[in-house]
Amino acid sequence: MAVTIVLAILIIVGFLAGIRLMQSPRTALWGNRLGALSMLVAIAWTFVATGQGALSAALVYIVIGGLIGLILGQSVKMIHMPQTVALLNGFGGAASALVVWAAVLSYPGDGAEMLFWGTSGLALGVGTLTFSGSIIAVLKLQGLAFRQPIQLKGHGHILRAAILVAALLVLINMSLPGQYYFQFLPVIALLGLLAGFFMTLRIGGADMPIVISLLNSFSGIAASIAGLAVENVILAGTGALVGVAGMILTRIMCRAMNRSLFSVLAGFTPGKKEKAYPSLEDDQSAAETSPAVNEAVAEEAKKSEAGAGSEPAAEKDSKTNLPDIINQAKRVIIVPGYGMAVAQAQNAVKQLLDALEAQDKEVKFAIHPVAGRMPGHMNVLLAEAGIDYEKLMDLDAINPQFDHADLVIIVGACDVVNPAANAAEGTPISGMPILNAEKAKHVIVCNIDEKPGYSGVDNLLYEQSHVYSFWGDAAETIPQLTEMISKR
Repeated sequence: MAVTIVLAILIIVGFLAGIRLMQSPRTALWGNRLGALSMLVAIAWTFVATGQGALSAALVYIVIGGLIGLILGQSVKMIHMPQTVALLNGFGGAASALVVWAAVLSYPGDGAEMLFWGTSGLALGVGTLTFSGSIIAVLKLQGLAFRQPIQLKGHGHILRAAILVAALLVLINMSLPGQYYFQFLPVIALLGLLAGFFMTLRIGGADMPIVISLLNSFSGIAASIAGLAVENVILAGTGALVGVAGMILTRIMCRAMNRSLFSVLAGFTPGKKEKAYPSLEDDQSAAETSPAVNEAVAEEAKKSEAGAGSEPAAEKDSKTNLPDIINQAKRVIIVPGYGMAVAQAQNAVKQLLDALEAQDKEVKFAIHPVAGRMPGHMNVLLAEAGIDYEKLMDLDAINPQFDHADLVIIVGACDVVNPAANAAEGTPISGMPILNAEKAKHVIVCNIDEKPGYSGVDNLLYEQSHVYSFWGDAAETIPQLTEMISKR
């Protein structure tokens, strides 16, 4: 037992060192390898220490799984990484559920029954919740089903609360002395699947990174509880590590959104009106907001336009001034968004960066925490294109610098730079911290069109006189900006 504890500590230290290495793109590969090696050692030691199962058969399954992972890693595009991570989270939850299910089938029925049945039921519930919630997240992110956030009209909160209460009662009952009934497990599994389904069904837009982080934490929690059920110290420890790391990341994302986790999961912000998400009954578009919200945004747009000057819209939207604006700028900030990922324009942005720096311009990147569809998505996407990690600055660090920027170039970002987040209440982005791009001297917007972002809220930034729209696919418009620089 002492050897197992020491080895568990070393394995956990290996995981922590891997996480530390993955904080920089230059060492991330070695961090990933160290984490994989630590996991391999943990699996091998489990077979050696318990003396159960056929190690040769397990190695065959490891090779098969490794090949599948290798194929996924080589074939999945970076734009699809969020749904891939969500899928892996779901598999982690399902694996924990299967572990405790197998343990129940082979349980001898002696020892600490209350602890075993309680932890088994809890691991099964959290594991199935993680699995179903992650699968719904994958379907949403891939655009295959439930693409828009869906709220059960009227009684959605009551239904979700009833599922959780029912699961709690079943767990308590199956943990009582003399109540170790196998038939309780399918009930727990079903309640977990329903809880994950309804939890993720109503999530959309900027809340998706928060939910992905939370499901990642749940996958670790399920593994940790499963480790307690099967008395595996290494599984309990490593699962706890994943659970804590995921919860810390979830908290960071909630703070970045200026929202509580409760408001994200429950579907409303305390003290404000519940957001008008579509329901299964009326099937309205998620992009639609209430008339009152639209009126508030329109009124704020008029104020912004009036305060910005009387420059005609045709002149503001003209591309004839762009070469002068770009070439005269000394301090440039580039704001990438999910639209850049969709257009696969990161390499074009890298070429733009090189052209700007060739003229001795200072160029930085402003990264909003929810610019992609998972935490760190945009950072990895830009690093893949060869952009130095040191140039990427988070919201708190870059926002004070917009006042001194000569030019901001927005590439496929909308909601994260929308001043309406601070101008209108009751919208999906109300109160969300944004990148203060509007404070720069000039702004060039390279988005696909002028339509609202995922939130459905009109972007007030487009109406301001110092903002120049350059509509079109970023993979085509960004190279045109680069050409303007080279023609100086």
